[in-house]
Amino acid sequence: MGGLTQMKCEACQRGAPRVTAEESRTLHKQVPDWVLREQDGIQRLERDFAFRDFVDALAFTNSVGTLAEEEGHHPALLTEWGSVTVTWWTHKIRGLHQNDFIMAAKTDQLSLLFDLQ
Repeated sequence: MGGLTQMKCEACQRGAPRVTAEESRTLHKQVPDWVLREQDGIQRLERDFAFRDFVDALAFTNSVGTLAEEEGHHPALLTEWGSVTVTWWTHKIRGLHQNDFIMAAKTDQLSLLFDLQ
């Protein structure tokens, strides 16, 4: 995870290449707790984080939001009582970019600051 967490997201333009299947497999090894999921024909990275209560879940959601703003790359966030689902994909290319794996790794790193269930 150290490699990805040291990287910065690059500005991604419409038409930028998605990661290849081989690149995706290699990058996924660095964020093994994330599930590769296809929804609406779009490959995504998704992970559920469990918390003691809504307050902790909301604090984590806000921290992920701050991180997303800093990096200029934004996830889908579903915050519920005791859980947060984070989903990364690159909207402009309708699929996965290296940025998504960078942000998954940084989200994992951020989660270490919280008391996960």
